[in-house]
Amino acid sequence: MLENLTIILICQLLGEVVTRVARLPVPGPVLGMVILFTGLMVRRGIPQEMESVGGFLLRYLSLLFVPAGVGVISNLDLLVKSAAPLAGAIIIGTMVTIAVTGLVMQYLNRRRSPIHKERQS
Repeated sequence: MLENLTIILICQLLGEVVTRVARLPVPGPVLGMVILFTGLMVRRGIPQEMESVGGFLLRYLSLLFVPAGVGVISNLDLLVKSAAPLAGAIIIGTMVTIAVTGLVMQYLNRRRSPIHKERQS
């Protein structure tokens, strides 16, 4: 179990090192997950021990959000001061996301329609 946890943490460390050295705009743990995923794909599967370690980490994942919650509460005055810009960013970001998703779906549906009709005839 300790060996597999070490592998997971080494992948996270590698991701962190690569993102800092290469100055990538990607969080280190995300790149670490990509490294771990690539390693597991090369191995062609997840070892049972790795799966149990991953399950253990997922079971207690909510505890990892405690520091973020404490940070939000301790900086609540800053959030209140910035409420209007934050609300605007959230609302505008959501609207842009919905609009772009709709446009992409329309484009893909139009592109798919002639092919779909040819197959039915």
